[in-house]
Amino acid sequence: MVRTALIAATFAALSGCVEVQQAVDDTARQGSKGVVTEVLATRFPQVPKELITPFTDCIIDNADALELRELARAAVVGVDDTTAGTVRTILSRPETRTCLLAAAPAAGMTL
Repeated sequence: MVRTALIAATFAALSGCVEVQQAVDDTARQGSKGVVTEVLATRFPQVPKELITPFTDCIIDNADALELRELARAAVVGVDDTTAGTVRTILSRPETRTCLLAAAPAAGMTL
């Protein structure tokens, strides 16, 4: 009986941790969107204006936790070459390219 209660308490505590982690992740993603939009607009002039928002979404969706942290940091301290490099790294992934190719027709454009 005590063991069951302990296991239930452990799962409840872990569930709370997952919710907190999800909230942190969502906040980092939201903070990063403005940074990615700025990087695309200022450092990637070849990206058509109509595709900046879909490209931003693809980049955020394919960033790992460390990259999201770097992008969120740039929202506070400003965009620099490291930020642009992070975006470039994410853009180079096959999963990101697939997302970009799917996003263009949805925006009425072709790549």
